[in-house]
Amino acid sequence: MAADSSAAVVLSEPAPGIRVATLNRPGVRNAMTEELTRAWDQAVDTVAADRATRVLIVTGHGSSFCAGADLSWLDQGSADDITIDRLRERMLPFYRSWLRPRSLPFPVIAAVNGPTIGAGVCLALACDIRYASPQAVFSTPFVHRGTHGGMGATWLLPEAIGPTRARDMLYTGREVAADLALHWGLVTDVADDVLTHSLEVADRIAQAAPIALRLTKTGIEQSAAGLEAAIQWEALAQPVTMTTADLHEGIAAFRENRPPKFTGR
Repeated sequence: MAADSSAAVVLSEPAPGIRVATLNRPGVRNAMTEELTRAWDQAVDTVAADRATRVLIVTGHGSSFCAGADLSWLDQGSADDITIDRLRERMLPFYRSWLRPRSLPFPVIAAVNGPTIGAGVCLALACDIRYASPQAVFSTPFVHRGTHGGMGATWLLPEAIGPTRARDMLYTGREVAADLALHWGLVTDVADDVLTHSLEVADRIAQAAPIALRLTKTGIEQSAAGLEAAIQWEALAQPVTMTTADLHEGIAAFRENRPPKFTGR
C-alpha cells in the first residue's frame, strides 16, 4: 500500500522489517500540534502492532526535524482551562505520546534532518540512536520562553550528555550545531544524507535476532538501576535467548561463514 503523502505522519517501509515515520507538517516546521500528535500516536500504534517491525526511523519532512511543542492553544483557551491542574492533565498524555520510542520493544533511530527545538530535542533523545545532518541544530530554550522544560528534558539531556552540558543547554538555550552535538555525544554520527545513513544502520540492526534485540533494548533500560539489576536481568534474558531456534541458526551461520537468517523463534 502506498503511503499517504498528505498525512501528518507518513509511514513507509523501505525494506523488510524497517519502518520510517516522517513528521509531515513542514509549513509549521513539524511542530507538535494536536493534529500531528494524533497522527503520531496512530503511526506508532500501527508500527507497534506489526510484529515484523525490527527497527523504526523517525525523521522530519522539509528543512526541520521538529520545532517542539505548539503552545498556541494557550492564547486561545479560556481562563478556566488554563489552570495548573488542567495544564498538568494535558501535559502528561502529551509527554507520553511523544516519548513512546523509549517504550517500543525494538530500536528506534532519529534521523535529525534539521533544526530540533525544545520538546523536539526530547523526541530525538527518546530514540535509541541519533544521527544528524550537517544542517541539524539542537536547542532547549524553555526558560527563555518563560517556561520550565518538559517532556523529560531534565532527565533525558543529562542521561545523554551529562549534567554539566545539560545545564549549559537548559540554562542558556544556545544552539548546538551538529559537529558539537557529535562531540558531546548528543548524536552518534553526522552524515550528509542522514536518512540514507540511518537506513544503512537500520538494515544492519534488522539483520539481528529479533528476540535478542528486543531483550537487549529492555536490558539497557534495566541497567539504569545499577550493575546488580543489569546482571539479574541478563541472568534471565540470556537463558531465554539460549532456548530459541535463532540461537542455533546464529551458531550454524557462524560455523558455515554465512549471514544468519533469523526468524524470531
